[in-house]
Amino acid sequence: MSEEKVWTEEFRVSGEGLLAKVKELVHEGNIRRIAIRNEEGKTLIDIPLTLGVVGAVVAPQLAAIGAIAALVTDCTIVVEMAEE
Repeated sequence: MSEEKVWTEEFRVSGEGLLAKVKELVHEGNIRRIAIRNEEGKTLIDIPLTLGVVGAVVAPQLAAIGAIAALVTDCTIVVEMAEE
C-alpha cells in the first residue's frame, strides 16, 4: 500500500476572482478540501471534495462561493491537496 502525502497551499484572491480560481482548482483533480477565509482569517466556507467529484455535486457549493465573492473584497483560498 502506498502512503498518501497531504499538503496545503494558500492563494490570495480578490472577491472578483474567487469563483474562477476555485473552479480552476477543482478541475485539477487532486484537491481534497477547499476552505475560503476572509481578510481576518475567519473561515467562511469549508468544502470537502473527494476524487471524481464534479458537475452537479459541486454546483451548490459553487453557487455559495459566488455569493461569498459578492460580499468580500479580498480572501484566502486554503487548499488541501493529496498525492499518492
